[in-house]
Amino acid sequence: MNKRNLFLLSAILFICPFANASVESSLMGLKDVLLTSILPVFAVIGISFAAFSFFTGNPRAKEHLMYAIAGAAICFGAQSIVDLLSRVVR
Repeated sequence: MNKRNLFLLSAILFICPFANASVESSLMGLKDVLLTSILPVFAVIGISFAAFSFFTGNPRAKEHLMYAIAGAAICFGAQSIVDLLSRVVR
């Protein structure tokens, strides 16, 4: 498969579910999926990696833990950030 066919296939896969929806409802659906399933999974993976790093005695474990906690705070606070930005834009 060349790059053009791959691009067209990916465009069709991403456009088809949103073909009958408005842009706003599509973005709201994407926001819901990100905030409820994808971002928390990444937060848990980050904290798990930091814990593994800590238990294996990695000298940068403290740094990994700080990054994981900051990332988790951003992930779980993302809904508040999105709400704040939407109020500012309107």
